[in-house]
Order: sequence, then structure tokens, then C-alpha cells
Amino acid sequence: MALPRGRTTYKKKDGILTLTDDQNALIWTPMPATGPPTVSLALENIMNLQQTPDGAPKVILRVIEKPKPTAGEGAAPSQFLFQFTSPSDARAEAVAIRDLLSQLLAAARENDPSVPKPAAAGLNGAGANANGARASAAMSFASTVNAKAPPKWFDDSTLKADAELQQSLMKKSRELAQTYSDTLALKPASISQAAFNAQFWSTRIGLLRAHAIELNQKKGAYNVLSTIKPRTEDGQFKLSITSEQISMILQQHPLVRRIYNENVPKLSESEFWSRFFLSKLSKALRGERFTENDNADVIFDRYLNADNSFGFASKIGVAQKVPHIIDLEANEENQGGFKSGNRKDVEMRPRANIPIIKTLNSLSEKIMANVAPTDLDPSGPDGLVDDTRVLDELTLRDLRGDAEASRIMLNVKEQSKFFSSQNGQSEEAKIYEKQVPSEVLFEVQADLETLDDDGSGGIDLRKGVGVDDDSDSEGDGDGESRKEPHVGSRGARKQAQNQILDGMRKKRSETHGVFTLGTAEQDASPMSIPPDIAQRCVLTNATSSEFLRQFWSAFTSGDPARTQELAYYAESLRRSAERIDALAAEAERVRQQVIERRKREIKEHYERTRKKLRWQPPKGGKDSVLALFEATLTGLNSALDMYVSALGEARKNG
Repeated sequence: MALPRGRTTYKKKDGILTLTDDQNALIWTPMPATGPPTVSLALENIMNLQQTPDGAPKVILRVIEKPKPTAGEGAAPSQFLFQFTSPSDARAEAVAIRDLLSQLLAAARENDPSVPKPAAAGLNGAGANANGARASAAMSFASTVNAKAPPKWFDDSTLKADAELQQSLMKKSRELAQTYSDTLALKPASISQAAFNAQFWSTRIGLLRAHAIELNQKKGAYNVLSTIKPRTEDGQFKLSITSEQISMILQQHPLVRRIYNENVPKLSESEFWSRFFLSKLSKALRGERFTENDNADVIFDRYLNADNSFGFASKIGVAQKVPHIIDLEANEENQGGFKSGNRKDVEMRPRANIPIIKTLNSLSEKIMANVAPTDLDPSGPDGLVDDTRVLDELTLRDLRGDAEASRIMLNVKEQSKFFSSQNGQSEEAKIYEKQVPSEVLFEVQADLETLDDDGSGGIDLRKGVGVDDDSDSEGDGDGESRKEPHVGSRGARKQAQNQILDGMRKKRSETHGVFTLGTAEQDASPMSIPPDIAQRCVLTNATSSEFLRQFWSAFTSGDPARTQELAYYAESLRRSAERIDALAAEAERVRQQVIERRKREIKEHYERTRKKLRWQPPKGGKDSVLALFEATLTGLNSALDMYVSALGEARKNG
């Protein structure tokens, strides 16, 4: 049989598309088709075939080739577009080449042991002609290709290129959308939109993957009968049921499906379900108690003892061997028929009219049969004993202790070279160096001798540090009345208390964002900063962190081509520090306005009542904002210092 040929254009050049004589490659030869082919695609490297619909004005065949091994990981597959231009019948030539390629590719994948085989389905009757065979081969090829494609959330490049997923994530997260828009507004003109998006989302692959998984999650099966509650209103029976619930009932209960097929349309849909939910069978399938006084139904009562597992096969029941650790019947056999001990609970005793345990177990098994298994096949040929395999699956790994870390010891010689900046002594160390040890010991001993005895051989520390609870004038006066503070003074103790509480507030605000030591108005935002400024602080911090991330990405790449981009990011870091200073100044201005307003209120109150109000000025000004941005400012300054140092060395060497 002659190989199909087609007159096509490839990259605006005319040529002939056909297969080699051994049918191992697809070749395209430019006109007049007498020389060697310029395009040769081995069948083993072809991933997929696509053709324009029958109604399309142009007939184009797209051939997708696997990335070459030398292209590196994550490389995109190559695409070849061939437009058929035959004046007589271009579509017939395209269909002939496509069908032959589909058959050859399907046959190649059937012989490949690494490709999963689809379940074989026999053809009934004698209607399998050549067209049916071609369609079957094409479907087989498509199924094998699709079976190998993993979900999109496993591929980082797919996530970075999915604009719809990114838009969905930014609609969900307002902070992320604000960070994206602020960063985009500061983008230099030398960076394209596509490059900016790729760089922005490359550091947020985890967020995209989590959002993609969340969007693809679906609600699983559940015990639908327990959620349907018929009711009676004004003597009339009311039942609310949806088509999805009906479909789930027929799927979970083969017995109901059987009764439905036998009695509908003899009974109407509404009459069938109304009688079903009033029958004893409905209670039995729910696992509820039913008595002889319940409503009798000539149709449903006949099936009270019928099997509800028709067409259902258990994975454990069909296993060649049930592991002993979960084989309850084997446990009863090992007891030798001897039974003793306490009587079983009433709910565990078998009763004909209350089959709750059997019903719930059967229903749970049916629901779990449609869930993707996460455990191993008990009879799997992995070389493990059944009990060992099952016991390993049932082990409560969360109760195990932490595994001992296996670290590699790193011995660094001449470590002092790495800490040259710490060779200089601090000011405090220089002061201690000038002191004479004997004189210091003499002064300490003299101070100890002046301490008062507490009467039991110890030292009265309160008197030793000068604590006087009756005095309230220390540190309260101005000018000459102000005394020199000492360790036990009221002012020193109050200062120590405030210092400890400030540290607690700062730590709590860093950990939880708010603290509960102030008023309700102060607790609305961290460190008593006004809520609107606090929200801007959050966005400014996110934007600054993004610029820091991009700066270090460019700085550590070592690529000379990114020098201009690096200079832009360094300037962005400077502007980020200026934005933080502007926020701090605005917060201080708002704080001063609050203080002035409160002073006027106190003055007016004093003029009316001649009573003074004790009031402490609020926080949340410049110092609070700078304390909130302390870590961010440290990172910005460190990055700028590193950039200036590297720039100076580059200019010196250049």
C-alpha cells in the first residue's frame, strides 16, 4: 500500500509531507521534493497530534514533539504546523496522514511496557469497520497520552503561566493584589510585563499550588439518607430532595435502585420517594429501629430482608488472604468457641429490627470503595509479610519521638578570620579594663558591710537598695526639688516596670499582631498605631519585602546583564526606607493631634469641675512605627550597604 502524501506549507515554504518507507519518521521535503528532507520527526518523539475542525477554512496539522534531552529540565515541547494546500482535496490528504500516524503511535505505545494500558473493551456485533478501527486507535493514543500527563499543580512552569489562576488568587487575597499592583507600578520600563510576572510568581509557587489544589477539591460522598428529614405540616407530608441526592441514594443503595427500576414509571417519582421515606425499609437503611406498628407498604416491605450489596465488590473480600491483624473471624476461631466476660453492649447485640452496626459498616464500605486508596494492597507482591505490611500502615507515627538528626560536622580552621569585626573592644570593656580588681573588691565588701540585717542572719534587700514605700516625692519634682535617682527609688522601680511591660507588649505585638494591655481603641492595631496607618504599614512592609526578595535574587545571580535591574532595585530599597519614614512622620502627626485634643478636653474639664484628670499620653507615633519596621529597616540598610560596597569594589577593579 502506498504511503499517504500531502502538499503542505511549512514556515511559508511549499513542500511534501509524508512518512519514511519504514514508517518510523514523519518527514517534510521542500519542493520540488527531490532533495533530502529538512524536517524529520521520529514517531517515538511525537507527543500529540492536533487538526483543525472540519468546518475550518484552513486545514492545518499540528505535530507536538517531546523536548530534546539536551534542552534541560522544564523545556517546552516543540510544535510543527503543516498547512495542507492541495487544490483538489486538502482535507482528505490531512485525514489520511493523521489516521496513519494515529495507528502507528497507538501501536508503538501498546508495545511500550512503561505506558499504562487502558482497559480492553470488546466490540459487540460485526459493525467494526475500518473507520471504527481508526477511531479506536486514535482514542487509545489519546488516552495513553492523557494518562501520562500529571495534574497542572505539579508543574511549576504551568502554574507561572496560568494567568487565570493568578487572577483568582489575587481576588481572594487583597494583600497579595495590593503588593502586585504596587510592585507593578514601580516596574522599570526595561523589564517586560511577561518577565515581571514570571519573576513575581516564581517566589509564590507554593501559594499558586495551594490555590489550584483548593479549586480542584470536590465534596466527597456522604451518608445522604441521614441528611433527608421528611416532615409533616398542617397534616400534609413535606419532603425536600434534590436530583443530586436521588442520584447518590441510587448509587449507595443498590436495593433502592432495584426497587426504583421495577416500580417506576408504574409509580410517579414523587409518590415513589414519598412512600419510600415513610416505609420500614427507609428506617432499616438508616440503621434506625422499626416496629410492627410502623406504616406498612406492600412494595417496600417485601425487601426488608433483601441484599443491599448487589453489584458491589469489596477490596478486602476479594483479596486472596486477609491479614490476621484485621481478620476478626480468625480471632474468633483462635478462641476455640470459648466465650466469657461481660455481656456485650445492647447496641452490639445482633437484632433483626435494629441493624445499625451492620448498616453503617456496609454503607461506609461502599463510600470508601470509590475513594482513591492510600494504603497498600494486602496481597501486593512487595516481598513483605502481610502482618508486617498492615502493622506498618496502622502505626501511629505521630506518637513517635523526633528522629535523631544526622548532621555532618564542619570543622573550620582559623575561625578568627571570619570575626575580624569583633576584635575591637566595646566601651564598657575598656572601662572595666582600667579598673583595679583589688579596689573593686574593697568597695564591694564595704557596701556589703553597710547592708542591714533582716534578723535571721540574712540581708534586708529592701533597705539595702533604699526602697521607701511611704515616699512619693522622688522624681516627681522639677528643678532643685528633683533628687538624684537611686536603685530603690519609686521612679527607678517605675521605670524598670515600664521597661519590662514595654518589652512584653513589643514581643506580643510581633507574635500576635495585637496586645490586650491597653484600651479597646489601642488594641485595634499593633503597638497602638491608628488602624488606617497600620493597614498601610502592612502593605508597605509587603512591598518592601518584595523588593528585598527581587534585589537579592538579582544580586546573588552574578549575571552582568542584570546590572541595570540591580540598580533599579537598590533605588527601590531607598524609596522603601523613605516610605517607612513618611509613615512614621504621619503617625507622629496623628499622635500629636490626639494629644492636643485630649489636653483641651482635660483643660475644659478642669475649668468646669476644678478637678485634675490623670492621663498618660498615647503611643502609636513615630517610635512605634519605627519599632514595628525595625527588622525591615535592618534588612533594607544591610542590602543597601552590601550593594554600595560591591559597587565600590567593581568601580575600583574596573
